[in-house]
Amino acid sequence: MKKSQNFEQAMKRLEEISQTLESGDISLEDSIKLYQEGTKLIEFCQGKLDEAQKMVQKLSRNASGDLEISALDDDNLPEEK
Repeated sequence: MKKSQNFEQAMKRLEEISQTLESGDISLEDSIKLYQEGTKLIEFCQGKLDEAQKMVQKLSRNASGDLEISALDDDNLPEEK
C-alpha cells in the first residue's frame, strides 16, 4: 500500500485484488500476497470511514430557537438497505 494513498485509490485497488483473486488465474503464493495486501487496505479504508463518521455533525435548533451543532449518533444514521 502506498503511503500517500487515499480512500478512493485504496477502494479501487481492493476491487482489482478481488477480481484477480476471483479469476483463479494466479498462484497460491500470489493469492496469499494479494490477500494480505487486501487486508491492509481494508484496515486503511475502515480507519478512514471511522474518521469521517466522527466528523459528521448534526445541526439542529434548541428550545430557544438557536442553532446547535452536535455529534451525529448512530441512532440518527440512515439504515443500510
